[in-house]
Amino acid sequence: MKRHLTGRPRRTRHAFVLLEALLAVAIFALGVLTLGRCISQGIAVERIRNEDARAARVLQNRWAEIDSGAAAIQDSREKLTGAYAGMTLIGKKAALHKRDELGRELSNLFVVTLTVEWQSDGDKQSRSLTFYSSQSQP
Repeated sequence: MKRHLTGRPRRTRHAFVLLEALLAVAIFALGVLTLGRCISQGIAVERIRNEDARAARVLQNRWAEIDSGAAAIQDSREKLTGAYAGMTLIGKKAALHKRDELGRELSNLFVVTLTVEWQSDGDKQSRSLTFYSSQSQP
């Protein structure tokens, strides 16, 4: 066998070059897989953020309807359609029994809880809003 300047046979040196190349390819492949996983997670986070924003808009819209008197305070369960398809809006009211400084019962006070539920990747998600209302019932 011919000896190179380093004193090692050429065949051994070629084996180390092959091993280094395989190690470099393995490290590169791990980097690519990690980058792909990060991108996948980023897309999932963006989807969840958009769903949460839609749910917040549903709650804000219904709160505005109740606050303006356009919608009555009532226990309800409504499957939404259109841009909010797949979401269910649940409304619950409870009378608030409070007294004023003279001990008189305050009437027409309610605690209203609005909850939006939806499915996301097979998991049930929800967001809720609780507020007080003094709307008189029709």
